[in-house]
Amino acid sequence: MKAFLLAAGLGTRLKPFTDHHPKALAKVKGKTLLEMNIRNLQRFGVFDIIVNVHHFGAQIIEFIKKEDGFGSRIEISDERNEVLETGGGLKKATPLLEQEKTFLVMNVDVLSNFNLDKMLKQHYATKPIATLAVQKRTSSRYFLFNKKDQLCGWQNIKTGVQKIPVQIENPEKNFRQLAFSGIQLLDQEILNKIKLEGKFSLVDLYLALCASENIMAWNHSNDIWLDVGTPQSLKQAETACASFI
Repeated sequence: MKAFLLAAGLGTRLKPFTDHHPKALAKVKGKTLLEMNIRNLQRFGVFDIIVNVHHFGAQIIEFIKKEDGFGSRIEISDERNEVLETGGGLKKATPLLEQEKTFLVMNVDVLSNFNLDKMLKQHYATKPIATLAVQKRTSSRYFLFNKKDQLCGWQNIKTGVQKIPVQIENPEKNFRQLAFSGIQLLDQEILNKIKLEGKFSLVDLYLALCASENIMAWNHSNDIWLDVGTPQSLKQAETACASFI
């Protein structure tokens, strides 16, 4: 299977590093986030990887070429002429994913010891259009799931904004709040259902589809997970993720 590493973001939380470099090349213990995620995918036999680029994209392309993809076959989805966000980036990469029945998409600034084999096992058993890795942890934003672990909406607890498609029926409003890990398994079918245009997030895509399509939670709350999008979290990762980096 192929994996799609989302590496095109501006990385504004990682300033001043990202004033001159892409966030994918930020380092933990001398290794870039890009390398760590490539090598982690290799542990599960994933050697075909797409990397999208925008912010200082040439540096990522040069780095991959210099390191010969760390032994993986790397394709570039070039977004240097436009900002597309995660959903728009997926849509642009569609030609590179057309032969994939199921593929993994994950943020390059996430470090986790999640077990892809276990995630795949659930995905194949439940057969949703998308399986979202989630955890029960403190966050400002949550996906909302019903008792069957199907996606029903999203909310920001700081702003009070809640997005639930009108077609979703849950009179008790007894949704479970789970924080998204930036890791997802998608089926080929989802690529044909993307109607949004231009710049949009994967969250926007899932909310547009969840009323009519089965989008499932995969709870990996017992795994190590860290969003390494800030200088402080990069430092924290040296200890928190020491067992697998």
